[in-house]
Amino acid sequence: MLFQVYGDTAVYQWIGWVVVFLALIGFNEVARRTKAGGITCFLVIPAILTAYFIAIYAGAAAGADWALNNPTYLYMNSWFHYAKLYAATAGCIGFMILKYHWGKLGNADWFKCFPFVIVAINILIAVVSDFESAVRAFGTTWVSSEGVTLYGGWHNVFNGIAGLLNIFVMTGWWGIYTSKKKQDMLWPDMTWVFIISYDIWNFCYTYNCLPTHSWYCGLALLLAPTVAGMLWNKGGWIQNRAYTLSLWCMFCQVVPMFANDSIFAVQSVNNPDVNLVVSVLALAANVAAVGYVAYRAKKLGVNPYKHEVFVGTKDYEKAMARREDVAA
Repeated sequence: MLFQVYGDTAVYQWIGWVVVFLALIGFNEVARRTKAGGITCFLVIPAILTAYFIAIYAGAAAGADWALNNPTYLYMNSWFHYAKLYAATAGCIGFMILKYHWGKLGNADWFKCFPFVIVAINILIAVVSDFESAVRAFGTTWVSSEGVTLYGGWHNVFNGIAGLLNIFVMTGWWGIYTSKKKQDMLWPDMTWVFIISYDIWNFCYTYNCLPTHSWYCGLALLLAPTVAGMLWNKGGWIQNRAYTLSLWCMFCQVVPMFANDSIFAVQSVNNPDVNLVVSVLALAANVAAVGYVAYRAKKLGVNPYKHEVFVGTKDYEKAMARREDVAA
């Protein structure tokens, strides 16, 4: 088994998973369907949380017990969690700028490459975290500042390489559009090829480096945007992913004990041999994805990063049909 889901608490662990999965889908719909929902989720709430985080650390610096014993201060203090929260939220704001055509940025052709840049940054944050484990404790264990025991080894190296390759699976960097109802920023060339290779790589990352959260952020959090992107929001997967990731990071930063130490908490088996198998699969998936991108680019005779390479495929055409400049 990949996770310790058994015994008297198993039913609660499954209930927790289903609730998180459905909540992420629901909040994503609220954030994407209305401008007020997006502004509230990714401008107002993050501003309030930022003031809260500053207050906690200021209180801790002053020796206040309420701050020193705050779960956010104790269990969500790593550089990774803050980097991921703010990078994901920056992505959400940038995507809103593009889909609503806000200001000069929202109408600037060069800004269409922003989704690639912010996704690449988010991937690199995780890659650095994977390599950090390999450097800190290759072949043994280390304990993070949050008290989580992590194994370092080849699984981190293989998955770190998979993440770097995954960046090059993103094609058609300037092929960014707005949907008819301005509900979604569309990236039609980001098809199942990237989505699946990304999901496998990111699951492996969470499994390697977030063993206490992977049940939720490695499964529910990845499946929520993928289900939406595959079924009713063609071309909008990357927006789904950013929205759900940002929302989950906000929740975990404030309520870490839900995933860390509650009746809903789930630990991975945290076995380096299992991690190695998963990392090899992630690396193989991304090697195959890069190879397929190269094949499509050669077939069409185009640069895969300047031009869209999945033109003519089913998912691409369905996404393109949702553009605001296409007649209903």
